[in-house]
Amino acid sequence: MDFATSSAGYAAPAPSGPTTSVKIVVAGGFGVGKTTFVGAVSEISPLTTEAVMTAASDGIDDLSKVPDKTTTTVAMDFGRVSLDRELILYLFGTPGQNRFWFMWDDLTRGAIGAVVLVDTRRLADCFAAIDYFEDAGLPYIIAVNCFDGVLSHEMDDVREALSVQADVPIVTCDARSRESTKLTLIRLVEHAMSRFAAMR
Repeated sequence: MDFATSSAGYAAPAPSGPTTSVKIVVAGGFGVGKTTFVGAVSEISPLTTEAVMTAASDGIDDLSKVPDKTTTTVAMDFGRVSLDRELILYLFGTPGQNRFWFMWDDLTRGAIGAVVLVDTRRLADCFAAIDYFEDAGLPYIIAVNCFDGVLSHEMDDVREALSVQADVPIVTCDARSRESTKLTLIRLVEHAMSRFAAMR
């Protein structure tokens, strides 16, 4: 199957053939932009399970870096995007808070890979997601969410801070941009395919 490359833009759709659908997980810390990411790229109205944050989260959810956040995902986000005529991605966004991690096994079951969204202001918030996918042996990439188009740190510094292996791709993205999120998903599919090919 011929996929577009992230460096050259989108390739022309391949000739019609059997359609393959795959599951992708979008993970990361609280308030990193997972719901925004899924909503930006989804071709359908995304299913979200956003709930209004209440006083019950005081002292539990750190809002210091996201003071305008008033809702939070309590189950999952769901969206769908076609990369070409032959490949459809079903996106499942995970909840970010520790108290909802019991759902992760169900959300990741059957996935071919994961995007771990990272906010460089709160790198420690994504450690648990990275550890989860490492332990599960699930291919993943790191996507640094550039707020307001600003990249605060060099990619090599981010890799070192996260202690991820050299073969784990690290890309930048804007979770609000359809084009940027689609390129991120293409990079994940490429990475997952190369991992699966190497295992044969």
